[in-house]
Amino acid sequence: MTNTISIPWDARPEASKEVMWRYSKNPIVGRYDIPGSNSIFNSAVVPFGEGYAGVFRSDNTAVQMNIYAGFSKDGINWEINHKPIEMKAGNTDMIESDYKYDPRVVFIEDRYWVTWCNGYHGPTIGIAYTFDFIDFYQCENAFLPFNRNGVLFPEKINGRYAMLSRPSDNGHTPFGDIYISYSPDMKYWGEHRCVMKVADFTDSAWQCTKIGAGSAPILTDEGWLMFYHGVINTCRGFRYSMGAAILDKENPSKVRYRTKPYLLAPAELYEMTGDVPNVIFPCAALTDGERVSVYYGAADTVIGLAFGYLNEILDFTKNNTL
Repeated sequence: MTNTISIPWDARPEASKEVMWRYSKNPIVGRYDIPGSNSIFNSAVVPFGEGYAGVFRSDNTAVQMNIYAGFSKDGINWEINHKPIEMKAGNTDMIESDYKYDPRVVFIEDRYWVTWCNGYHGPTIGIAYTFDFIDFYQCENAFLPFNRNGVLFPEKINGRYAMLSRPSDNGHTPFGDIYISYSPDMKYWGEHRCVMKVADFTDSAWQCTKIGAGSAPILTDEGWLMFYHGVINTCRGFRYSMGAAILDKENPSKVRYRTKPYLLAPAELYEMTGDVPNVIFPCAALTDGERVSVYYGAADTVIGLAFGYLNEILDFTKNNTL
């Protein structure tokens, strides 16, 4: 594979033997980088123009959850709009929303698609599209409540849009598996199939409570590389870590490999302390074909970056599979 874009990057520390390592200047976005914010985290980034654009989750000091557009020349230093995204009608006039959080963004064919956890009588998956990150057009919700972690594939599969999600409940879900659904038009969704279930506690405890898709999958020679979060319920509460899976190219409901050890777990102060301690929550990944940069929410408070080499991540996933 050859490089196609310039991605944020920090060389692996000399003493590190880890497959993935953190940006030395984390966090890249602080909790107060929008006036009146309480926290900025679990946000998504894509290449745009000569730099990058993103959709950011920010909870204000009333702890109202909403999403904001932002722009960056280097993917590290961000200018985030101070006002939330105001949706226009897309393929529906029904654009009600009590809250918006945990967005993902992906470019498919001719536009950027945004998915997020949308408040409509409980959490479901909201969908919108934009061409410029200025005007956003909200579409029909993908699913009935309750659902979270809606992640679109970056291209159609067998002529249909495909989305990963995690059916849930109306609370701080103490369970969850990853499913895939298909749509001919980004409005009507069906053919729901189970992709991955939580691991057995004795096999891989870090992902034994619930799992959820993270960044948009990356197509590789081995299949679709998907970063995901796994959760264990400890005596101190939930602990979120990051793993990787390789899904079949033609039938991504089939898991070819899945990491038994995690790739990244809360270890730094900004990941272990915050509004929700002990959380690493990946929402975006950039690749130039050789390297990978992953954006993740840390402790539901700030945003961090982690890096790795694509081939090393694929090898690790294949050689340490569950």
